[in-house]
Amino acid sequence: MKALICRELGTPDVLSHADVADPVAGQGQVVVDVEAAGVNFPDGLMVAGKYQTKPELPFIPGSEVAGTVRELGPGVTDLVVGQRVTAFCGIGGYAEQVAVDSTQVHPVRESVPLIDAAAMPVAYGTSFHGLVDRAGLRGGETLLVLGAAGGVGLTAVEIGRALGARVIAAASSADKLQLCKDHGADDLVNYRDTDLKAAIDDLTGDAGVDVVYDPVGGEAAESALRRLTWGGRFLTVGYASGDIPRVGLNRLLLNEGTALGVLWGAWARRHPDRNAANTAQLLEWHEQGRIHPHIGGTWNLAEGVAALETVMNRSALGKIVLLTQSKNG
Repeated sequence: MKALICRELGTPDVLSHADVADPVAGQGQVVVDVEAAGVNFPDGLMVAGKYQTKPELPFIPGSEVAGTVRELGPGVTDLVVGQRVTAFCGIGGYAEQVAVDSTQVHPVRESVPLIDAAAMPVAYGTSFHGLVDRAGLRGGETLLVLGAAGGVGLTAVEIGRALGARVIAAASSADKLQLCKDHGADDLVNYRDTDLKAAIDDLTGDAGVDVVYDPVGGEAAESALRRLTWGGRFLTVGYASGDIPRVGLNRLLLNEGTALGVLWGAWARRHPDRNAANTAQLLEWHEQGRIHPHIGGTWNLAEGVAALETVMNRSALGKIVLLTQSKNG
C-alpha cells in the first residue's frame, strides 16, 4: 500500500510518499481501508518530535481515519468486514490501510459522508470531552473559544451551541470570524486588532465568562483566564501559538476558578466505553444537523506534505482532510 512515512524528525517536508507492507490485524484489532484521513496539529508536532507521544522511527503519522473494515483480528466480534467506520488510530492514518484497536473503531451510518466522519474523532472528540466531561458546560453559560476558526476551535463553537451555551468566538481575521458565525457563534472578537479583555468585558457587562476553551495558548490565554467569572473553568487544550502561557495561580484563587487539562487521546484509550458513547452522541448530532464539519480543504495522500504544512502554519479554516489515491486517482 501507499503511505506517508516519517523517517527523520523535522518539518512536514521530511515525509515521503512510498510503498509499505500492508498492515495485519492483531489480537483485538481491525484493518480499515482508509478513504479519508483527518489532518491535525498534533500530527505535525509528532513529526517534529515535539509531541507528548514520540513513536519510534520510521512511522506513519495520522491519528484519525474513516473508511471500511477490511479485516478482523482475533477476538473482534462487534464489527463486520465491509462496515463503514471512523477510527482513532493515534498513528498510521496517512495510508491506504491502517490497523486499529477495535475499541477505537466506531460504526458510521450511510447518511454520514466518510469525509465528515474522518474529521470527527480527534477534533470533535477533544471538544466534547473538554466541554462536557471536564468543564461540565451547561445551557445558559457563556463559553469563550480561542482560535475559534481552527480545526479544533470550530468544533468547540458548534458543541457549545448544541449544549445551549452563549458562544463567544475569538479569531484573528474577519473571514475566520465569519466562519465561526456561520457555525453558530453568538458573538465575535478579532483579537488581532482588539484588546481581548476589554472585548469580553464589553460583551458580558463585566461579568466575565464561565468557560474558556483554549487550543492556542500565548497572550490571549492569559487575558482570557483573567476574565473567568466566579467558579469559571479554563480548559487548556493545546499551544498552537507555540507559547505556553504562564499565569499566577492567584488568578484562580480570586474567583475560585479551575484550570483543567484536556488530553483526549490518552483519556479515550483509558475509557473506551465512555469515548464510544461520546462519539455516538456526536454522530447523532451530525445526523440531526446540529454539528457539521467544515472541510477547509482536501488533498490526495501524495500531497500530504502540503496539507500538513497548511495546518501547522495555522492558515487552515476548519478541517483539512487527506483522500487516499485508491479513491481519488
